[in-house]
Amino acid sequence: MVPTRERRQTRFRFRRPSAIPGFPLAFGYTLTYLGLIVLIPLATLVMRASTLGFSGLWNVVTDERVLSALRISFGLSFGAAFLNAFFGLVVAWVLVRYDFPGRKLLHAAVDLPFALPTAVAGIALAALYAPNGWLGEPLSHLGIKVAYTPLGIFIALVFVGLPFAVRTVEPLIAEIDREIEEASATLGATRSQTLWRVVLPPLAPAILTGFALAFARAVGEYGSVIFIAGNIPYISEIAPILIVIRLEEFNYAGATGIAVVMLAISFATLLVINLIQTWSRRRFGDA
Repeated sequence: MVPTRERRQTRFRFRRPSAIPGFPLAFGYTLTYLGLIVLIPLATLVMRASTLGFSGLWNVVTDERVLSALRISFGLSFGAAFLNAFFGLVVAWVLVRYDFPGRKLLHAAVDLPFALPTAVAGIALAALYAPNGWLGEPLSHLGIKVAYTPLGIFIALVFVGLPFAVRTVEPLIAEIDREIEEASATLGATRSQTLWRVVLPPLAPAILTGFALAFARAVGEYGSVIFIAGNIPYISEIAPILIVIRLEEFNYAGATGIAVVMLAISFATLLVINLIQTWSRRRFGDA
């Protein structure tokens, strides 16, 4: 019997050549590209913030206005991503499973936030939900104010994050065989049991991916929020806007401090989401 090490070497020796150059060259290009585009700029940001020292960074982070902006940014981003994960699944299901007039138009509408400049989206949302807007005026009669409030920010974040939630789930829905659902119904399962035990488990990793992408997109959003937020400190001021304000005040240390805190929180949140996603994939694979 051939030892395990020799079998691995044999497989590697007779493996078909890849269309892309070998691992050393491709890996070198990967590290170089990521270093120039991602790692070096982030390292520069961290080094700039390190000049503050621990006490200076702590003073920036514990400032009441900064804490308020961080709570608004991450809280609303999480809520918007959660809502997009739910309704993105519903939208993707309708677009994949049903054929109806105007289906292609809805497909294009889902991708509009990708192509539309964020400033244009912000102006449109502000005009729509302003106190004298088409939707803002009737809502104001009901005592609901959208523009220049956290609710307006939430709507803008939902708008920019929806495509991520839809497009990540859509391919997996197309791969689910309808015969599996029919077999589940034949065995006596109810619709809710089929949904929770047959349909959702294979979609869970994609749903989490869409949630993570929508969350990441919402945390750093600026253009579509600035017009509808009103930028009122402690009420509707998000962290990216506060960073721009600090830069306009020539307070570069304060701006980099806020940016580093956002980077750390975002990285930790996405890491946790990715760990949950990996766990869900392993659990579904084992099942």
